[in-house]
Amino acid sequence: MLTDSLGGNLEKIREDIGQSSDIIIRIVKAGVNHRHGVGVIYTDGLADKETVQNFILESLLIDLRESFQKIDAENFFLFIKDCVLKAGEVKEISDFQKVYFHVLSGDTVILVDGIKKALAVGTRGWQDRGVNEPSSQIVVRGPKDGFTETLRTNTALVRRRIRDKNLRIETKQIGKITKTDVCIMYIKGIVQDKIVDEVRQRLERIEIDGILESGYIEEYIQDETFTPFPTVYNTERPDIIAAALLEGKVAILVDGTPFALVVPALFVSFFQASEDYYQRFDISTFIRLLRYLAFFIALITPSFYIAVTTFHQEMLPTPLLISIMAQREGVPFPAFVEALLMELTFEILREAGTRMPRAVGQAISIVGALVIGEAAVQAGLVSPVMVIVVSITAISSFISPTFNMAISIRILRFLFMGLAASFGFFGIILGMIALVLHLTSLRSFGIPYMSPLAPFFLSGQKDSLIRMPRWMMLRRPSLINQTNIIRDTGAHSEKPKSREIENETSKQGNEK
Repeated sequence: MLTDSLGGNLEKIREDIGQSSDIIIRIVKAGVNHRHGVGVIYTDGLADKETVQNFILESLLIDLRESFQKIDAENFFLFIKDCVLKAGEVKEISDFQKVYFHVLSGDTVILVDGIKKALAVGTRGWQDRGVNEPSSQIVVRGPKDGFTETLRTNTALVRRRIRDKNLRIETKQIGKITKTDVCIMYIKGIVQDKIVDEVRQRLERIEIDGILESGYIEEYIQDETFTPFPTVYNTERPDIIAAALLEGKVAILVDGTPFALVVPALFVSFFQASEDYYQRFDISTFIRLLRYLAFFIALITPSFYIAVTTFHQEMLPTPLLISIMAQREGVPFPAFVEALLMELTFEILREAGTRMPRAVGQAISIVGALVIGEAAVQAGLVSPVMVIVVSITAISSFISPTFNMAISIRILRFLFMGLAASFGFFGIILGMIALVLHLTSLRSFGIPYMSPLAPFFLSGQKDSLIRMPRWMMLRRPSLINQTNIIRDTGAHSEKPKSREIENETSKQGNEK
């Protein structure tokens, strides 16, 4: 607890912080005959120097000196809080731990000699990256702003889209050492209370030294650990967060990262892009179905090739079979080893292109794939058909709008290749059955992962595999939201009657 000695308090703060050079401690004299000592503490680089100078130090040195003669000395502390400080956020604190927290968070702490309390003034103003276009989820049509590493900027981007009094923001600190701000966002009256309570409980159970990115939170709160499929959705787009909140989901924002989390996360959510709701429904439906097709192409195309060439040659037309066998005549490896070598090579090239400097990474990955593929064919290590299969598979894996689902496909692809090499089409079918059983067993904060497909809800099919026109989607997802299920009042729930308007206009023209 703080004491009434300004010198003693400042000495303990200097001792605990370790004489750090970025902690600025300023002692000023205020009041009649300069008889009251005031200590001002802030962190250089985290606090806004102009705010500290113009709204704190100037007020203490000039405004307080002129006004203090009109009040009693006993009310000095309250007078500073209520009448002198020009900052918007001022709160009283009474222990050293809160002093350290506010100072190291960018706030300015004011201690007064003879008072066992301190004032924490909001002066956070560090340099940030600014609002830029998201790099991981690019759209042709839609907002171009993305989250930053500053938590308050991110919450403001969501507030800008949802100007409702029921939007709730709860902030807590997680991490014994880092004390990272973690924010929970939801819309009261739309979200289920039990989902919010579950999110709070899972966050409360986290005991760790530090949280440096939202991925730390994701691993602690996900329902299933040993699964290749993500059960927590992450995004750096504010419009996706706003849309998720309107469906009754909960968003988790972490200070220091532009990636926010959304729970519950369903399987179909990872194939939906924000642009689906900005384009016409027929265009969005076609692109969405294309994503599901690409999912299966990326998952089983190499295994399909291995199964056909190894066990089921009779399924191919004779001319095609002769062509493939002629190309594989000089290849020394079986189809499985051939596919494994090419897939691993492409994965290495893709990872190298991601980690290398942006100016050369993409070019090297493309050139490397072309050169290595052509050289491997010329050397007789792989067949030209295998290069085509791997290329189609790689391109299909890029269609996924979320990176973590694309990673899951890349991992499962090797498992299906092994099953195809061992049992042919029977192995692929066995793997698909096991995959479906695994998907239907998953939960995300108590919600079935495959809903509304399993369990099947007819109303949910309007925005799962396809997207119906907006005037037909009157209800929110029934499993996620059970309190306020109506999205629209139904006043515009019928198709626009353009033919009737046309007939009425023609009738008026004839009357004239």
